[in-house]
Formats: sequence, C-alpha cells, structure tokens
Amino acid sequence: MAGNEPQFFKDSRKKGEIVVSDPPKFDLEAYIANYRGKTRISRLYHIARTSSYLYAEAAKAAVIEAKQGKDLKIYEQAIRLLQQLAPQDSEAAFDKEWIERTLRETTAETQRLDGELKGYKNNLIKESIRMGYDDMGRHCQQIGQLGDATKAFNKEREYCQLPSHIAIMYSRLVNVSIEAESWINVETNVQKLRGVNQKANEAEKMDAKLSAAAGLAQLASAHYKAAAQSFIECNPRMIQARLDDTNSEEAYNEVLTPNDIATYGALCALATMDRNELQTQVLENSNFRNYLELEPHLRRAISAFVACKYSLTLEILESYRTDYLLDLYLSRHFNELFNLVRNKAVIQYFVPFSAVTFSSLATSFNTDEDTIVKTLAELIKSDSLPARLDIEKGLLVANKKDARTEMYEQTMATAKDYERTLHLRLLRMEIVNAGLEVKSPMQKDVPMSQSGLSDTLMGLGPQVRGARGVKNLKNYFQ
Repeated sequence: MAGNEPQFFKDSRKKGEIVVSDPPKFDLEAYIANYRGKTRISRLYHIARTSSYLYAEAAKAAVIEAKQGKDLKIYEQAIRLLQQLAPQDSEAAFDKEWIERTLRETTAETQRLDGELKGYKNNLIKESIRMGYDDMGRHCQQIGQLGDATKAFNKEREYCQLPSHIAIMYSRLVNVSIEAESWINVETNVQKLRGVNQKANEAEKMDAKLSAAAGLAQLASAHYKAAAQSFIECNPRMIQARLDDTNSEEAYNEVLTPNDIATYGALCALATMDRNELQTQVLENSNFRNYLELEPHLRRAISAFVACKYSLTLEILESYRTDYLLDLYLSRHFNELFNLVRNKAVIQYFVPFSAVTFSSLATSFNTDEDTIVKTLAELIKSDSLPARLDIEKGLLVANKKDARTEMYEQTMATAKDYERTLHLRLLRMEIVNAGLEVKSPMQKDVPMSQSGLSDTLMGLGPQVRGARGVKNLKNYFQ
C-alpha cells in the first residue's frame, strides 16, 4: 500500500507529520455515525490527512458532509485535500452552483438576523435581545465565523435574566472554543459555567459535559494528570442519554462520545498514575467503570499494569496504535502518552533487581536493545531511574548505597538536631534564672515561668529589669 500511496503522504513523512499505513480496527462508516455536527467533518478530514489506507473514503465523505452544512471554508479545505489525494476523482471539483447558492442563503440569513436584532434593541425587550444574540451566534458558528459567534454569545451575557440563560450562553461559548481549539477559553468558560447557580437536576445534566470539555482542554494542553482526573469524574448518565437519543444535547456527540471519554481517561491515567491510584481511582471507580466497559481492552491494560504485567499493557496499547493515531484529539499526544507508560513500567520493573541485561529488558517490553538503551539513558539523565548503564557488559546496574555512610549522615543529623534542642532549653533556663520578666498586654500578671520563650525574646529591651540578669545573659552569649 505504501508504494501506491499519493505523494501527499510522502511529503508529510518528510515534514515529520503523522502518517498511518495500517488499517484500523474500526469501520469508518460506523465510527463516524457516532458523531453529529461539524465534528464529523473534522474527524473525516483528519483521517483523510493521516491514513494512507482510508484517505480516499474519508476525503470523499468529508466533502459530502461539508455540503450538508453551510461552512464554505470547511468545504473548500475538504475539496482541496481531495484534489491533493485523488486529483482524478470526479468529486474533486468545486461545486460552484452549490457555493453560490449557499453564499446567497447565508448572507440573506445574516442580514435577516441582524435586522431582527436591531428591532429588538429598539423595542428594549431584554429577552428578545438575548434570543437575537443567541440566534446570531449559532448562525455564525454554523457558517464558520467563530470569532463573530464568540462576540455574539459574549454580548448575550448582559441580557440574561435567569441562571438557565447564563448556563446556555456559557455552554455555547465552550463549544465554540472547542471548535476553534482555544483551550484556555474552554477551561475559563467551564469554570464560569460551574459557578452558575442552577437547579440540581439541570446542573447534573451539565456535569458530564463540563468534565469532558475540561478534560479535552487539559489533554490538548498536555496536562495529562489533570485530564485523567476530569475524565474519571464524568457522570455516567451521558452513556444512558446517548442510548436514549443520540441527538440529545446531553449525549454531547457533537464533540465526543462516551467511548472517547473512556479512551482519553484511561490513557492519561496509565501515563500519570501509580499502581495504587490506578486501582483505587480508576478500576474501583463506580462512575468511570461504566465508561471502561465500553472499551474492555483498556480495562485489561490497566488491570495488567496494576498486576505488574507491563509487557501485556504495552502490547494492548500497541495493537490499538493505529486507531489512536487516527483520533482527532489523541493523535498528537498518543506517542508521548505511550512513552510515559513505558518509562513508568521500566522503572517499576527494575525496582526488585540489582542488575538487568539489556536483552531481557528489550524482550520484556517488546522492543529492540537500541531503543531500550536510549530509553534507559533518558530516564537516568532525568534522575527518574537510580541506576547506571554498563555498555560493555550490556547491563543496567542499580546504584548501590553505602550503608555506613548513610548511617553516619543520619547520626550526624540527629546529633545536630539534639544539640539545637539542648541549646534552646539552656537558653530558656538562663533567661529564667537571670530574673528577667516580660509583661505583654495580655499577660501582665503571668510569671516568667509560664510565659513562652518567643515572648521572652521579643520582650528583651526596655522591659528588661535587673543588672545582674543582664550581665549573666551577656556572659551566656559570650
């Protein structure tokens, strides 16, 4: 297949971009049916750019999906990609008639909504103005003018009279920010939305979507630990909502699906959590367990890691590498996540040994010796692995601690601590014996023996009485 692939993928490899030649485990049509809205186009476009196996099918499907909407920019991108991948294809030509018709319709709709909004402003009806801005924002989002959509939703805020109106406005901003890949704004608007005082049932409906959006933003920002926590906290009612009605807003499949939440959460957890955390926070988590049941191979991977079967974990992740690299949001991070999991596994594997051969490590982690040596060198350089490489003998050797030196250091530290404590006690005794007395505003009648050392030291100065006491104190410090 690599020999017949278009020049586009050869150029992509030279640029260091991700190119996948192997067939994925999913069926493209069934996979994309899980989503709705513009994310279908984005995912098909990403697969067409990345997979030299599915590029033709994905690129054509992206063009068809783009013509179902009103975003001319996305349609143009899809056509140009298809022209690069399959220039001889009959569908690789611009549909000028559709473009002109869509442009007329969107322009007319924009003018109509703008006229209605001006009329609402003249009538000073706040609810009508809010709905006018909301309609304008959604229209701008549909036609790809994300900046104008953000402005419209932000202007809607001052006309919101109920908490539910504010929640709707912020949820729109979250979705626009995700589409624009403005991840800082996603997290900001999620936090603002969580601060809205909604009814309990409405807040519960929104909870899973907010956790998923926050986790997606943290994943995109490479904050994998925080992303894992966010995905793990997702309310499982999103799964039921999707089963009841795939077009339900609570299903959130205009952004991602419960399967995506399971995948993103499991991989981020594997990369950042230790075995105890994986057991208690992931496998024993009653909420996230519902998501993991959708991706049983990831549950097996986590269980294997907890059971110290590291090679099985890596084998499972490697078998799904193609699928993960074709994911819109995961592709840019999977290699890093995989390396984090492998590095953590190497460190855990080496703990009970004083020395291990490179060949046994390479066999255990399904890789070659050169790769494992490079990995070990990076771990040692970053102080993550307390060991050294014996290249001549082909060994990873643990750093031996000198027990005598370690015991001597601990003894000296204990002696210094004891000496400091004794010094402070002697100082207090000398101050008391010197006849000094400190009277604070709150303790005028408290004798010296009952006041603290800190009050005594703070009171030295004009309140010190007794020449003999001062002389003894000076002699002590000398």
